[in-house]
Order: sequence, then C-alpha cells, then structure tokens
Amino acid sequence: MDLKEQIDLSRLPKHIAIIMDGNGRWAKKQGKLRIFGHQNGVLPVRETVETGAELGVKCMTFYAFSTENWNRPKVEVDALMSLLVTTINKEIKTLQENKIRLKAIGDLKSLPAKSQVELQKAIDATSSNQGMTMVLALSYGSRWEILEAAKAMAVQYKNNQINLDDFTESSFNASLDTYDLPEPELLIRTSGEQRISNFLLWQLAYAELYFTDVLWPDFRKNDLYKAIIDFQKRERRFGKTSEQLQDL
Repeated sequence: MDLKEQIDLSRLPKHIAIIMDGNGRWAKKQGKLRIFGHQNGVLPVRETVETGAELGVKCMTFYAFSTENWNRPKVEVDALMSLLVTTINKEIKTLQENKIRLKAIGDLKSLPAKSQVELQKAIDATSSNQGMTMVLALSYGSRWEILEAAKAMAVQYKNNQINLDDFTESSFNASLDTYDLPEPELLIRTSGEQRISNFLLWQLAYAELYFTDVLWPDFRKNDLYKAIIDFQKRERRFGKTSEQLQDL
C-alpha cells in the first residue's frame, strides 16, 4: 500500500500550516547562494498546494516571509521580493486550474509597492474560486498580529462601540488576519528545527506539530502524505481524557 492509500480522507486536517525552512542550508550544500535555495523552494510549494487540493484539504498557510526576515542582508531581501512577484505571476494559472483561492496575511503595507500590486492582482483573480484556500504569510509575525488585534479592539472600546463583556475569544478571533479561516489542525516544519518562530501563536493553540528533517526544497507530496498519516495516528483530546473521548 502506498502512502496516499494510507490516508483516511474523512479525517483530513482542515487547515495545514507550514513553516518552509531550510532553503539557505539546501543552497549551501549545493555550493550556491541562499537565493538559489529560495528559487528551488517554489516547486515544493506548488506540489504541496496541488496535492493538498487533490486530497481535499480546505486551507494551507505558508510562512513565506516573517517580520524578522527584514533583518536579513538587503541583497537577499530584495531578491526574495523580486522572486515573490515573479512567482505570483507564474502561478496564477495553476491556482485557477485547481480552483484555489489566494489570500495573504501580515503587514502587507510594508511590502514593496510592486509586490503589493502583483499580490493583489492574484488575490482578486482567484477570489471567486471555491476550492482550497492558499494563504501566504508575508511580512508576518504573530506577536504583531496579536498586538494589532488588541489595538483594534481597544479603539472600539474607546469609541464606545463595544464594552468589556465583548472582549471574548470569539471577538478576538474576528480581529485577527485569519478571521475567516478554520484554525490550523496540523503544523509542519521542515529542516529539523523544532520551533514555532512567531507563527500563528494564537491559532496553533491545539494544533498537532510535525517536524521533519527534510529541507524545504526537497519536500514533496510523499512528505506531505507522511505528515498527514502521522496526524491521523494521534489522539486529539483538547483537554479531555482518552476515556471521555471513547464515551463520545
């Protein structure tokens, strides 16, 4: 039985979040510059998205560029922004063919103007697609997102639009960038690192974490299958006991 056949399609994680790590190390192993790794990280994104859509996953969020990544050498940041524009232009056709809707989260106003324009074009072009939602986390940091949500609610309170009783988990969720998405049930991080790195801290509260030594440019559909199979073997208790789950 191959890996795909081992997956129970009735118990897929609705939302898979992915930290694409290892591009730089992969490039170094090839004796190349870091941007070479980023360029070769485009194919696994495409294959992962297409595979997820084929299986029936509802949403995938890719940690593409963090708020901390702005601190990298300018030449690398500039190359990444250029790669972003080029990739988005090339991938719109693939998104349309797979009926995938593109969404972006993060401090998007901090992106270069050209990146913002091309990103918005792709978002608008795919907005009516009814298949999987692909989310790019760009200039994204979870602490930033949480602070922005708190500020927004504080302004509403100051303007007498809400009162203290309105400060609930539900209303806070509605103030986050991911307000219209299901919470991630599975987080995948490549390259062997075992950190969340300021990614979806609020949303990942009950997600299953899966770490693989595979460097992102080498990540393929079988690696996604392995992560989902591992997810389906886990007992998700959400604070309850195993006995309580058996009684349901």
